[in-house]
This record gives sequence, C-alpha cells and structure tokens, in this order.
Amino acid sequence: MTKAIGLLGGTFDPIHIGHLRPAIHILERLELAEVRLLPNYIPPHRATPDSAPEHRLAMVRLATAQTPGLTLDDRELRRNRPSYTIETLIELRQELPDTPLCFLMGMDSLCSLDRWHRWQELLDHAHLVVSHRPGWRPDFNPAVTALYQRHGTQDSEQLHRRPSGCIYLFDNPELDISSTQIRDCIRNGNNAQYLLPEPVADYIRDKGLYQRPVL
Repeated sequence: MTKAIGLLGGTFDPIHIGHLRPAIHILERLELAEVRLLPNYIPPHRATPDSAPEHRLAMVRLATAQTPGLTLDDRELRRNRPSYTIETLIELRQELPDTPLCFLMGMDSLCSLDRWHRWQELLDHAHLVVSHRPGWRPDFNPAVTALYQRHGTQDSEQLHRRPSGCIYLFDNPELDISSTQIRDCIRNGNNAQYLLPEPVADYIRDKGLYQRPVL
C-alpha cells in the first residue's frame, strides 16, 4: 500500500510554528510519506503577501530543511500568477497517477469550500484532510453538507487505500499563532522568539523583513 502524501498550501508570510507543529502532527498521526509545503504566489482570496516570493520561498526552505518529513514544493511560486488549488492538484495527479494525495486545510476552509475555484473537482484528484479543534461539531452550509455526506469518512486507512475522494476530519489542536501577529510583533520592535524556527527568525532579521517603514 502506497503511503499518502500531504499537501499544505499557504502564503507563509512568514512560516511559523503554527504552520509546522500541526503539519508534523498530521504527518505522524496519519503516517503520511511526507507533507509538502506549497507557498502561494498570489492567493486568489487574500491580500497580496507583504514579502516578495523569493523571501517566502527561502523561509520555507529553511524551515523544512531542519524538519524530517516536511518538504518544499515551489510550483505555485514558479507560475508567477494567482494560485488555484485545483490546478496544483491536477498537475500533481498527472505526475503521481496512483499515489494518494491529501490536501490539508482548516475547518474554516472546508466551511467555505463552495466559494473555491472549481471546488467540485477537488476530490477527483485528492482527499481533503480537515483539521479542527477537539469537540468541534460541523456547521456546514447545504452545499458542503451534501459534499461531506457523499465523501466523509472516519477511517484514516482510506486515505492510503484510495488515491482521492475522501473528506477526513482530524482532531488537531491549533496553536494561536498567525503570520499577521508575527509581522505586527516585528514591526513594533517586539520579540517573536519561539513563534518561528530559529533559522527563519535569523533570515527575517538579516533581510530586514516586516520592519516599520521609515518616514
């Protein structure tokens, strides 16, 4: 049985412990072959990232270099245009026709999935592994409810047995850390230690990222 590959997209502006710790937890608990981190070039439904693509790429490379099982996939940055998940999944499926793929997301993303570009096609190419706080109860809109009724599973083995098509809800305590919080912390001259991997913190300091503009 081929082990599934996890896929985690994001702006990673900057990448921090709140991204890495849950990714490692999923990697270990679901026994994935790896989790690939995919930095977005320009996310379609979010503000343009503060730092340039080359800086975000470098920070993810530094973070994954010291974390076994986490790897960097830069395909979305290389497109130089808005990043749509469906395009990435189609491309990966062409490269890995029989390998199970697990696209990782938070519960807020699943609840708004029907607003994603070509959302009905996502499960043709990957599973959706959805992190939520323990004890959380689903509160989906009708479109997402119908999708979950067709594709939901509580059997994690299905993520390895089938290449795509399942929605799996995963208890994964979230760390209350955000990239916005870290950027504001740095701009205000405060210490972001322990929120970031040390090599990433060093890179931010060396490149002068997220500093308050000089008037």
